[in-house]
Amino acid sequence: MRLLVTAINPKSLPTIIRHRLSFARTFCTSQHSLNTRELPIFLKQRPGNNVSLTQSRWNLRLLNENVRRCRSVPVVSLRGFSTRRPSDKDPPKEVEADADQTDEYPASLPATVVVPEVWPHVPVIAINRNPVFPRFIKLIELSNPVLVDLIRRKVKLNQPYVGIFLKKSEENEAEVVENLDDVYPIGTFAQIHEVQDLGDRLRLVVMAHRRIKIVGQILEDLSAKPPHDDAASVVKKSRRASQRKKVESKPVEQNVKLEEPVEDTDVDVKTVNKPNESANNPEETSTSSSETSVQPLLMVEVVNVTHEKFRQTEEIKALTQELIKTIRDIISMNPLYRESLQQMLHQGQRVVDNPVYLSDLGAALTGADAHELQQVLEEMDIPKRLMLSLALLKKEYELSKLQQKIGREVEEKVKQQHRKYILHEQLKVIKKELGLEKDDKDAIEEKYRERIRQKTVPKPVMDVLEEELNKLSFLESHSSEFNVTRNYLDWLTSMPWGITSPENLNLQQAAEILDKDHYGMEDIKKRILEFIAVSQLKGSTQGKILCFHGPPGVGKTSIARSISRALNREYFRFSVGGMTDVAEIKGHRRTYVGAMPGKIIQCLKKTKTENPLVLIDEVDKIGKGHQGDPASALLEMLDPEQNANFLDHYLDVSVDLSKVLFICTANVIDTIPEPLRDRMEMIDMSGYVAEEKLAIAKQYLVPQAMQDSGLTEAQIMIEDTALSTLIKSYCRESGVRNLQKHVEKVARKVAFKVVKKEAEKIDVTNSNLQDFVGKPVFTHDRMYDITPPGVVMGLAWTAMGGSTLFIETSIRKPTEGKRLEGSFEITGHLGEVMKESTRIAMTVARNFLSKTDPGNTFLYDSHLHLHVPEGATPKDGPSAGTTIATALISLAKNQSIRQDVAMTGELSLMGKVLPVGGIKEKTIAAKRVGVQCIILPEENKKDFDDLPKYITDGLEVHFASTFDDIYKICFIGGRTANPLGTSSTIDVNVAPSQSAALLGNRNAV
Repeated sequence: MRLLVTAINPKSLPTIIRHRLSFARTFCTSQHSLNTRELPIFLKQRPGNNVSLTQSRWNLRLLNENVRRCRSVPVVSLRGFSTRRPSDKDPPKEVEADADQTDEYPASLPATVVVPEVWPHVPVIAINRNPVFPRFIKLIELSNPVLVDLIRRKVKLNQPYVGIFLKKSEENEAEVVENLDDVYPIGTFAQIHEVQDLGDRLRLVVMAHRRIKIVGQILEDLSAKPPHDDAASVVKKSRRASQRKKVESKPVEQNVKLEEPVEDTDVDVKTVNKPNESANNPEETSTSSSETSVQPLLMVEVVNVTHEKFRQTEEIKALTQELIKTIRDIISMNPLYRESLQQMLHQGQRVVDNPVYLSDLGAALTGADAHELQQVLEEMDIPKRLMLSLALLKKEYELSKLQQKIGREVEEKVKQQHRKYILHEQLKVIKKELGLEKDDKDAIEEKYRERIRQKTVPKPVMDVLEEELNKLSFLESHSSEFNVTRNYLDWLTSMPWGITSPENLNLQQAAEILDKDHYGMEDIKKRILEFIAVSQLKGSTQGKILCFHGPPGVGKTSIARSISRALNREYFRFSVGGMTDVAEIKGHRRTYVGAMPGKIIQCLKKTKTENPLVLIDEVDKIGKGHQGDPASALLEMLDPEQNANFLDHYLDVSVDLSKVLFICTANVIDTIPEPLRDRMEMIDMSGYVAEEKLAIAKQYLVPQAMQDSGLTEAQIMIEDTALSTLIKSYCRESGVRNLQKHVEKVARKVAFKVVKKEAEKIDVTNSNLQDFVGKPVFTHDRMYDITPPGVVMGLAWTAMGGSTLFIETSIRKPTEGKRLEGSFEITGHLGEVMKESTRIAMTVARNFLSKTDPGNTFLYDSHLHLHVPEGATPKDGPSAGTTIATALISLAKNQSIRQDVAMTGELSLMGKVLPVGGIKEKTIAAKRVGVQCIILPEENKKDFDDLPKYITDGLEVHFASTFDDIYKICFIGGRTANPLGTSSTIDVNVAPSQSAALLGNRNAV
């Protein structure tokens, strides 16, 4: 079809032509005009190109290529010539104006449109992942509003061509790139076959045709402009555009080109100038560079890229055949490639005869990386392109082999599991039909009934069991209630109903076991033997509740295990230190998720007897929280009158605990609640003296350390003198835990020397003891070797054991000239009870001094200071009253007391000496530091008489009922000094044992 133009009124043009042809407004007339006034039309495209018009299918071609001079005229007329012969069925019709068709375009473009061989200006579609090879179709979805609007305009102008380029960065997800560096320069020229407008986005079906290369960027003025009808402005733009030079893909015979026609779409298209043009046109260069910096890459100027010429050599044939063979191998392994290949191949096309298309086809079939596929796209040498494509196909083939291998392994594994499952199900059905196996519920019920068949289950418990078993038979096995009931029955049937372990009632055998494991502890051993004797006479055993209290490291926990061995009872231990939840003792309600019985029920299930020995450790450190008071929960469990019917919250049936022997351990009994303490039989376990520690070290600690270190008697020998020094200078605590650590340390160092072959046998003596355990911790027994006036030694005890401490009094400042009342300052981190004792002692001392020495007003007039070392150790308790009063009298009389005296006792306001606790610990502490005279309250005589002889040997003990008795003992043979009490040399060496013994705000003094 050919189109001629005649100058007529533009209103006579068909509407579809007037609106569709963007180039209908600018044209030129020849210097030699034709008689028929046919005028050439200058297209926006290059001369010689065909433009397909939507719906009307007008094809326009430039008529006159020898135009020298152009001028604008306001009217044109178009006359069409069709190459198709008209038929009778197709009467001639005029094109009518249709307003509705001006803003619409078809969803699919006519397939008969001829793709131009040269199309220099194309919109840019930047894609990720895989490039599009020629002759391949791709579905693209666009959402960028600027790019969507551009594609819509191009399709309306019947220019459905785009350039598809691959982004260099896979992380760049933007549809519109900023500059040319963001995309690879070589891409594909594609035709839009179908457009689906989804409102805010477009869905395009494009087909790539050939390779193209970007040679420059074209800038578009995206701002809307009204159509310019002024002929002068059109001519001005035409002249400026005619001066620009562009790179042409092929030579053009035209002398004049109008590159920027004013279109109906109101878009001004500008081409980026080349460097040589910028010098001639500086104004346009600045304008173009500014626009380039701000505008995205939408339109580019491209040229066609053709491959190098090649000949059908043997190498190309071999590469082609290898490519085809590899593709066949891949298709045989993975049928999905067959479908992809069928979609890529055109009908009736022989791929074997076209190495160019075969290389692209092989690369497109693979899932290679984007840059590898781009290398194939950019390669213009056909043999090299075939080689690159073949390499990618080989990699894909190896990947397919690995994928097939993994698939076979997984399939075989699944097949085996499925087969095993089917066989198990068949076997289960066969066994059920033969009666060899019962249903799950029947098996569970039979298991529970078998558990209780040999047990003596109480009738109330049996009724609950029957009820729960019947309930279980009606429940679905997958329901939550089924699992709750099953767990409950499991606990209920695991209880040792009526099962007891045979007890050892042989006194001699029990005594041997106790003596073998522990040294001393006569009170505990005697109590256990009494329990066995009562059981022998009575013929049955009853549970008891004992409480061993004493300092750490004396063997409270370990003796409980020895007692279980001596009685042949099962042993179970749990600690209540820091426990704050009542449910730990009495269990949770069954309705809670994850509910469990309490500790005692867990004990019975684990020991499988009704008469175990249960050790409740650290009962004095039990906590109390918002979830209840566990100490109160222990009352029911430890009450001999109630624990025969102990009710756990989880089991909700009565459990007999009357045969259980409960042993509790505690460091102090003051923190134990009185109702709980009343239910237990308290047995005191005081600390060890040096002689006991030495015996324990020789009989138990040293042999155990040698065994743990792998030493024999031929390799190590620890002398008794070394052990005595170790006890006196390193381990002065009441227990033997620290002594055990030091003995193990010596054994380890000896083992190290033996392995290094420094000696075959090592003797540990006093001379080399420091090589194994370091320097001594305690270098002096006492803080004062000679006590000055105002200083008296007191006795204290804590959970760590007994200790000695000094009460120091002195003048704080000189007495003023006027007869005013003095002051009294107290330091030493004292508690409230001890502060009250100091005020009571001051009153007693003043009254006593006024009677014995009326003229002495020292305690009334002086500014006194009382201090109890060490200052960092909290101290509290009433038992230092006698010691404080004695120190004040000594300071007032300026006379020191006997040097070997230590005392303890609470003092009343009338001078009475009241009893105190911890007599054994205090006596041991006094003997440890070499004190020979001890003053105790009269009412504590019974406690002192119960002490072993090895503790009381060598001690001069006085029992005082009033302060007058203490005064007579202390102030005989005293030594006079100056009022500040500094005449004697004072060795202020504070023993660390006092800090350790008095740590914590307890009743220490």
